[in-house]
Amino acid sequence: MTSSQANVESALRALASDRRLLILEWLKRPKAHFRAQVDGDLVKDGVCGVLIAEKLGVSQPTVSEHLKILTQAGFLSTKRVKQWTFYKRDEAQIARTKTAIIAKV
Repeated sequence: MTSSQANVESALRALASDRRLLILEWLKRPKAHFRAQVDGDLVKDGVCGVLIAEKLGVSQPTVSEHLKILTQAGFLSTKRVKQWTFYKRDEAQIARTKTAIIAKV
């Protein structure tokens, strides 16, 4: 299996969850979906995992697993601020993944 095939398969597995799709949708327009954060700008720095868990209505460990899968698939980038991890969409990687999926299908 080539690296490209593995990336497409990883991306499709990551997208096979309604909760992960919701997270990606919310992160398109973070100011519309999340309250203001104490540390970090919602757009520039990303959204704190705590706020994502709160909005999704799940525990921190549950949201952490979803965010880990999305990050490993290349859909999200992370940034540490103090003890928090912030997540935002990696639009360039999302575009590359879309192109790779279209090429396979």
